[in-house]
Amino acid sequence: MTIERKQDLSFDELDELVRPAPEVVEFEKVANKMVSRRGFLSGGAAVGASAFVMGSTFGAAQAMAAHHQSSRLAFDMVKATSADTITLPKGYTWQVVASWGDPLWSKGVPLDTKTGGTGASQEMAFGDNNDGLAFFNHNGVFVLAVNNEYVNPKTLNANREGGETMTADDVRKNKAAHGVSIMEIAKYDGKWSIIKDSKFNRRITADTEMDITGPARGHNLMKTSADPRGVLAKGTWNNCGQGQTPWGTYLTCEENFNSYFAASDDSYQLPDELKRYGVSTSEGRYKWEMADDRFDLVKEPNEPNRFGYVVEIDPMNPNSRPKKRTALGRFKHENAEVTIAANGHVVVYLGDDERGEFLYRFVSKGKYQVGADNSDLLAEGTLYVARFHDNNRGEWLALTPATTGMTEAEIAIHTRQAASKVGATTMDRPEWVAANPNKVEAYCCLTNNKNRGVKPNAGGDATPAKGPNPRAKNNFGQIVRWEPSNEDHTANDFKWDLFVMAGNPAVFDDAYAGSANVNKDNMFNSPDGLKFDRNGLLWIQTDGNYSNEGDFAGQGNNQMLVGDTETGEIKRFMVGPTKCEVTGSAWSSDNSTMFVSIQHPGGTWPTGGTPLSSVIAITREDGRAIV
Repeated sequence: MTIERKQDLSFDELDELVRPAPEVVEFEKVANKMVSRRGFLSGGAAVGASAFVMGSTFGAAQAMAAHHQSSRLAFDMVKATSADTITLPKGYTWQVVASWGDPLWSKGVPLDTKTGGTGASQEMAFGDNNDGLAFFNHNGVFVLAVNNEYVNPKTLNANREGGETMTADDVRKNKAAHGVSIMEIAKYDGKWSIIKDSKFNRRITADTEMDITGPARGHNLMKTSADPRGVLAKGTWNNCGQGQTPWGTYLTCEENFNSYFAASDDSYQLPDELKRYGVSTSEGRYKWEMADDRFDLVKEPNEPNRFGYVVEIDPMNPNSRPKKRTALGRFKHENAEVTIAANGHVVVYLGDDERGEFLYRFVSKGKYQVGADNSDLLAEGTLYVARFHDNNRGEWLALTPATTGMTEAEIAIHTRQAASKVGATTMDRPEWVAANPNKVEAYCCLTNNKNRGVKPNAGGDATPAKGPNPRAKNNFGQIVRWEPSNEDHTANDFKWDLFVMAGNPAVFDDAYAGSANVNKDNMFNSPDGLKFDRNGLLWIQTDGNYSNEGDFAGQGNNQMLVGDTETGEIKRFMVGPTKCEVTGSAWSSDNSTMFVSIQHPGGTWPTGGTPLSSVIAITREDGRAIV
């Protein structure tokens, strides 16, 4: 496999070259059985889906009536568009806060878009492809922590034909563009900007040292020649979603860590445990192995076991060492949604973003106490995985030595295998999870499953698909929600339904049209980012098909919508520029600014030249709260 081919493939496509994902996942089967048994499909697929979507919170008729109720979404919905800019409702404005290559220190140099800069310049600058982010207010000092997920080779190495990695400095620059950017920001004359040289400014990259904590610490599978004790990892990359703790730390989540490794010997036999994570022996996506032996599987076969975790960072202490929290499991983490249960235990919900993988929950051993030292609450606890039943119920299955036959360290390192052993429900790419701050419930985006196709049967007809997702291919996605028993996030059982099933009612009049709360004005596909604001409104960000044609005609660029989970109403709030993903959101302390990540724009946004991934700040022109 050539590097050009790797650069052209998405991360999940790369993974499935090693371990093809299942076409049909168990969650779909569970939903199909429940809907079929209850007879919801008798009135037609779209009606049946609507009845199911509005399941446990309110009925379909009430959902349809929501349009006639007073709305909490007090803005004029924007139309879908393919414009290469940020589109917002009337009365709102936006500005760029930080873009790839912006220096965080005075001695840094502005980005040279003709070359993509150097390793030294990138180490002093904001990273590439920003994703999840969080806002911190410490005694009036404002800090943004922002994930930098991956790089675009053709812009990072603009002076190399095809964006090739050719030199050791290319590798240095590439690694420095990954990780996390932490920076102090301030608002002057109505505009947010980076405070250069702030003591809080920090770059955490693929070369930053970090402690390994939890069950996997010191295990033989974590040991390398550079770290024979297995306690000190070097670096973090492919940082996707994030989390934020009540004790003031930032959680960055390692997602597609697997495609950064290679094997220098063609005869190297890849262990099945690594195949389950999509690790390949072929040339690494960015060829880091050419300048760093730890990315050569032949030389360092355990190095991949040290990635795929949630990393905890103290953004207000630039001298602190990040901590890999292996107790939260190893998989392709999307985000880490933290909530405190009524009994004081910390609960973290976690999605594994790959087709056919699982939804997880971590419950801390210790309890959160205001004013106490809570810094190690994520070091020890119990990891659970979800099983959904077709009676509108579900349960959390504990991953322990007793249930899996594995040691605690093995569960932390081979979490996917442990989840399979207990019979967890496979799902369509469980991505961001969001917990309602005003109600004991949580939501998860099941972004899509493009692999589920129509297969001819013996008679030549298409194999039928049924249920709340009765589509041959789940190109549009859905959002599942669950409510723990007894209003307790640590309870081991829950009831569930779907909040929305995305679709295109401008093209389809069946289940492909989506659920009742999707219409021609607010339609979208591939919900990905998900976050509640303090008012209990659910912000939905998309990373899907932006062709604006065929099945996706009229849907325009990727976008951000907001939903009222009590009424089911959904309105489009923002449309991003050409080819971008809209991902990651945070609010200022007074709720007057919303920070949003715009990743991999593909036109000329935001400067009219080289497209630059950027964090933007959205405000109301009247200075009031966003919504």
